[in-house]
Amino acid sequence: MQAATIAIPVGGMTCAACSARVEKAIAKLSGIEKVSVNLATEKASVTFDTAVLRVGDIKKCIEKAGYKALDLSGDKALDEHKKRKEREIKIQWIKFIIAASLALPLLYIAMVPMIKIVALPFPRVLAPMNFPLVYAFIELALVIPIIGVGYRFYTVGFKALINRSPNMDSLIAVGTSAALLYSLYNVLQIARGDFNAVESLYFETAGVIIALILLGKSLEAVSKGRTSEAIKKLMGLAPKTALVIVNGEEKEIPIDEVLRGDIIVVKPGGKIPVDGTIVEGHTTIDESMLTGESMPVDKKSGDKVFAATINANGLIQFKAEKVGSETALAQIIKLVEDAQGSKAPIAQLADIVSGYFVPVVCLIALVAGVVWYFAALANPALLPPTYFPFKFAVTIFISVLVIACPCALGLATPTAIMVATGKGAENGILIKGGEALESVHKINTIVFDKTGTLTEGKPKVTDIITTGIDRDYLLQISASAEKGSEHPLGQAIVARAQEKNLEFFSVNNFESLTGRGIEAEINGIKILAGNRSLMNERSISLAELESASDKLAGEGKTPMYIALDEKSGFKLAGIIAVADVVKKSSKSAIEKLHKMGIEVAMITGDNAKTAAAIAKQVGIDRVLSEVLPQDKSNEVKKLQAEGRKVAMVGDGINDAPALAQADIGIAIGSGTDVAMESADIVLMRSDLMDVPTAISLSKQTIRNIKQNLFWAFGYNTVGIPIAAGVLHIFGGPLLNPIFAAAAMSLSSVSVLTNALRLKRFKASQ
Repeated sequence: MQAATIAIPVGGMTCAACSARVEKAIAKLSGIEKVSVNLATEKASVTFDTAVLRVGDIKKCIEKAGYKALDLSGDKALDEHKKRKEREIKIQWIKFIIAASLALPLLYIAMVPMIKIVALPFPRVLAPMNFPLVYAFIELALVIPIIGVGYRFYTVGFKALINRSPNMDSLIAVGTSAALLYSLYNVLQIARGDFNAVESLYFETAGVIIALILLGKSLEAVSKGRTSEAIKKLMGLAPKTALVIVNGEEKEIPIDEVLRGDIIVVKPGGKIPVDGTIVEGHTTIDESMLTGESMPVDKKSGDKVFAATINANGLIQFKAEKVGSETALAQIIKLVEDAQGSKAPIAQLADIVSGYFVPVVCLIALVAGVVWYFAALANPALLPPTYFPFKFAVTIFISVLVIACPCALGLATPTAIMVATGKGAENGILIKGGEALESVHKINTIVFDKTGTLTEGKPKVTDIITTGIDRDYLLQISASAEKGSEHPLGQAIVARAQEKNLEFFSVNNFESLTGRGIEAEINGIKILAGNRSLMNERSISLAELESASDKLAGEGKTPMYIALDEKSGFKLAGIIAVADVVKKSSKSAIEKLHKMGIEVAMITGDNAKTAAAIAKQVGIDRVLSEVLPQDKSNEVKKLQAEGRKVAMVGDGINDAPALAQADIGIAIGSGTDVAMESADIVLMRSDLMDVPTAISLSKQTIRNIKQNLFWAFGYNTVGIPIAAGVLHIFGGPLLNPIFAAAAMSLSSVSVLTNALRLKRFKASQ
């Protein structure tokens, strides 16, 4: 018996009777060893004999029972996750729109009566001194819905405060609550006949703060809502069906029904559905989507093949060995999921500071209020005119909280980040949120993928060496022969001939020699073009160009041997070397990074000799060669274990786990969608000079944020003692909450103005 256990998602179950019915139906099938249906997880766990049953039979049984057998691939779950995230983002934007649409008229109503220089239109019925109670109730009516959509700040903020771990939400909750409570107190005073209390309404302070913070939360939700896209695109790479030999016949079945031991047929141009070993046929397979390496790999019986790679030209049969979650692609998907899930959010500097700031401010406000209450009771002469002890104490308490209101503190980080991300976009650097921008400046090690990142990612002709014939003629006759080949090396030779506008000869008797090269006849001359194995097979001496060949190989280039037969037997005519050439910006970018004190490493699946040759050209410090795709993230982990802050720069699907694992993932814009989704930063121009530019931008942004925090706290440092009545002790003025609010506004203006200075940032040259 060949037993297999699978979990099939079942849709349509609503109660225990449903799950029992499905379980009973499956149990009746012959070949079932064990079945268990879980209503909570909505899955049927089935152990069955693969020689008797296939997954499709079990699915049909579930359908016949009146329920739905859902897709095993996980696409459905991801779709649901995506829809849920989209709903969250939509709700967040609706909340912001509601808050903003009410906060703007609230701000207008509150500020226009105070502006005397310009006569702005204002309804007479709302004139605060003529109809103070109407004015107060209109402001209250506008602010209540804003508080409603921002309720989470209060539930989370006060809970964090009670748990003695205050955060930014605590600052918002305390500051806006202080403004609201004081305003409500003054509405009561107006109702009692004290019309002067209309000057002490701060509803607009609470409304505007909540609207601004909701904008930041909405932008954050959009950024976080993209996390599943990389996983979904990775899953989409694998074919949905496989051609399996069943009882001597080819049968197309869904990919999730393929079992270990199945013999699978893959035709030229088709995708490999699962991992396995070739049992019949030979071909060339493009594994670039998995390994990132542009050179195709020759495969024959006994060689391994991997899911989602592309069969270039041969018909093969292979035995399935790793299916479902066992395949190399599935492991990469899991690595991306794990790395994204385990990446701890970077603590905002403002949050850290607020952990100390909030309780200190609350304590100062409370102590100052209580002290002045008892002091005024003991000595009424301390009271300002029209004040009584309780009103005086409340004024002191509210003044401290209002001047400490987190508007400037809350704006210090997001405004700088907003300006910086906009500036990055102007320079072709797409930064996915503030966390990435804040983290980049800490990077001290950058790991570059080789193929497609440091190099162009596609083979090009680099050298043409002959035994005496004209170099252009050798290129012309070789390109003519290779024009019928689908091999990337042959296509590179054809491309070079086209660049030089060489005429192509007509070809006769073309034959592709899989894994070795080609043979053709041109104008009566037979030509062989291929690797060393082909030359040895035909007993063609390579002695004349042996040293040149070794030199090319040492430089990381692939020599293509060309032999011609002019009736007297084949003789070596020359070598055309092909290589993945280094990008023009690679060397200058690495030099710039070295000047910034950053160590540079290169990671590749290529052999050590080729990797060393590329590293030497561009000035790499550390080379990590012959690294398997699934091991790239482990190499990043090793560097992190050394205490390094690591950035990974890559472009391929195989780079996705490492991009997600690194402290900062940087994707090349010309690379795969999966790499770009997994990364924190995308270089849209695919120019490596944008890497040092991104680091410089991050450093300037962090400096700007620290300056903003200095200004935000500078006003508080001066204002809080005044608000607490320190000057009043010595006969000085008492800080009216109106002036406290003005000081708070001034700190916000300072922060915004300072953040706008980032617009002058210039990219690295």
